Amino acid sequence: MKHMGQAQRTTGAEWFAQGAYGVRFEWGPEGALRLMAAGDVTCLVVVDVLSFTTAVSVAVDAGTRVFPYAWRDESAVAFAAERDAELAVGRRAVTSGSPWSLSPAALRRAPFTPRLVLPSPNGSAIAAAAGASGAVVAGCLRNATAVGSWLSGQGYGGPDRPVAVVAAGERWADGGLRPALEDLLGAGAIVSAVASALRGARLSPEASMAAASYTSCADVASAVADCASGRELLAHGFAEDVAVAVESGASERVPVLEGGAFSPAGPAPA
Repeated sequence: MKHMGQAQRTTGAEWFAQGAYGVRFEWGPEGALRLMAAGDVTCLVVVDVLSFTTAVSVAVDAGTRVFPYAWRDESAVAFAAERDAELAVGRRAVTSGSPWSLSPAALRRAPFTPRLVLPSPNGSAIAAAAGASGAVVAGCLRNATAVGSWLSGQGYGGPDRPVAVVAAGERWADGGLRPALEDLLGAGAIVSAVASALRGARLSPEASMAAASYTSCADVASAVADCASGRELLAHGFAEDVAVAVESGASERVPVLEGGAFSPAGPAPA
């Protein structure tokens, strides 16, 4: 235990870094920054089930490279033009001329595009900000098993290659973080998959509780559909997006951020 003088000299950063563990868990953009600031995290898994990382999974399954971007504004238009990419619109703004959006169901129906900019103030913003700090993976319920297997195959989650799983969460009207059940369950599914695939992986208490939330949930699909975020989408006519988000294990592709865009990772080493 530290003496008072030692405690006074610390910045407190190490308290939040979960540094003794190979698998760590946090919430939102600030949580991601706290874990990455530790300097030893080698991979960040972003989880935004409704709907950024689910949309990335659907698009990457179709062969599209997905560029994350924080905001859907004029700067996003320029960003997309510079990359010769289509720019996704809001869910309610989908038209025949602009069929790509954050809606996974709309992306599934849209014509193929090789390059897509997908703005989102939650998961996409975290991914874009973390891209220069190490490997970044888009995880969701659709690909949790594949992500866990790939991470363990790369050695992520071991003592020398810590991995941070970040639940993006949503935002309240004042901009504050709203922890979202669907992201907790998605993150828990990935932590659980890493723990199953990587013998001896040390989970932080935060990561252990995320995994427990998933493994103790009797019906993940019903929980996602009936939680606040799910009910909001259902009320606004986006039931298909919820249905796509709970396709647990439907995808074997692991979207990894390379060259500024998410594309499928190569197979994990045997």
